Amino acid sequence: MKRLLLALLLLPALAAAKVPDEEDIVQRTFDSSSPYYLPVLLMRFNDPSETLTDEEYHYLYYGYAYHDNYKPLESNPDMDRLLLMVSGLDPDAPDRETLEGLLVLARRAAERDPFSPKLLNLVAFANGALGNTQAEKAAYDRMNGIVRTILDSGDGLSQSTPRHILMFDHATDVLAAEGLDSQRGRVVSRSVEYVPLTSPQTVDGKKRKGFYFDFNRIYRNKPEGYTYKRDRTWQFNNLKPREYK
Repeated sequence: MKRLLLALLLLPALAAAKVPDEEDIVQRTFDSSSPYYLPVLLMRFNDPSETLTDEEYHYLYYGYAYHDNYKPLESNPDMDRLLLMVSGLDPDAPDRETLEGLLVLARRAAERDPFSPKLLNLVAFANGALGNTQAEKAAYDRMNGIVRTILDSGDGLSQSTPRHILMFDHATDVLAAEGLDSQRGRVVSRSVEYVPLTSPQTVDGKKRKGFYFDFNRIYRNKPEGYTYKRDRTWQFNNLKPREYK
């Protein structure tokens, strides 16, 4: 099957890790008087006119692990349909009907994975191609906010300093955002997986063979006897976001 390669913005590495503190996240996102109250953050995230700070993205992303809709082990058939549709799309000459259908599927897929960088990237592309500039910019801003949040949670260079994710696919999405091609991850402990790169790369002046990701939130409520089946891996390339001034 033909694969459409899409591009995420390259993001600079953040200097200091902001490891998620579960007690702090629960306290702030459950308190209706808190500026990080999760229902309010979710409404703002879904409003294209709103802008979120990195601190708000931190509590939004990791606070979502306690939301009733967070079911990371459930299948996402709308995402599968969306990726199938995208695989046959001509990025240089997409037709309007396909783009509008893409956005419909994206809204459905977001009900199960609202913070998927690949999904937000596709939403941005479709809106941009349709001339919906505000929605395009909002989707790119949200995509980058989520990627920054994951990058800020750890350097990923060791098992003790992993990057924290809510979905397995978010790990490969983040690596793609850094311009890195990755292979299938392998579990190295009860809460950490190692995702090797296709080939060693020089990152921040040092050669890296792969990165570590903490997936413990995914398996907190794992059904007994459940076996996770990974979806196909989609890399992103070639579609460059517009510059906004």
